Amino acid sequence: MKEKLTKEEVLHVAELARIAVTEEEIKKYQVELKKLLNDVEKINDVKGYDDEILIAPWSNNTELRKDEPREMLDPKKVLENAPRHSGNYIQVPVVIGESEGA
Repeated sequence: MKEKLTKEEVLHVAELARIAVTEEEIKKYQVELKKLLNDVEKINDVKGYDDEILIAPWSNNTELRKDEPREMLDPKKVLENAPRHSGNYIQVPVVIGESEGA
């Protein structure tokens, strides 16, 4: 088993994480990332390992409330409480922008 990652592997991980790394950091991460990956690989050595136990530590007995029909809200009253609106739509700030790589 090799003791460190290649420079190209570290640069690939840095690119996926969208971070810039210096030459010193590359050398440091070649060893540290390999140690981390070796530790994660130890999971495969666990006896009795079962994918089902990783789904959730509780049973899937979720009870949802029943939908009950109610009177519709008056759109004009709703828009009175909105800080910004356009026509019948509430305006909200953009949360997700387009990335350069997409």
